Amino acid sequence: MKNLVIADTGYFAALANPKDRYHLLALSVSQSISDDLITTWPVITELCHYLVKNISPQAQAFFLDEISTGIIQVVNTEKEHLNRTRRLLLKYADLPMDFADASLVILAEELGHGRILSTDRRDFNTYRWKNHKPFQNLLLPDD
Repeated sequence: MKNLVIADTGYFAALANPKDRYHLLALSVSQSISDDLITTWPVITELCHYLVKNISPQAQAFFLDEISTGIIQVVNTEKEHLNRTRRLLLKYADLPMDFADASLVILAEELGHGRILSTDRRDFNTYRWKNHKPFQNLLLPDD
């Protein structure tokens, strides 16, 4: 079984948008990793909004088609996650943290690792899963 890598909105947006400054890097990393991608429905919602606004409704439909093939695993945010989400949003209010990012912190806690693809270096260098474990950004690693 392949390992899972968490995927953030910015990574998907960079893949979809040739004008994004991380587009070529995201393409390169996508071709070099053999792990399966996993994300959350809040990330999908955030990405769909971005795609319609910045690219096209067709780009959104294409992305949803990709998800339907199972190439990307998408996990639900459950009712029992809401209390942890609320605590995270308050803890990182100075950034501020959004719902999609909170869902990825919770996903990392459930997976037991913080391997992520994200263009958001500042936030994912700050966030901690299980309150003290740092994320490992595979798209923009620390030098």
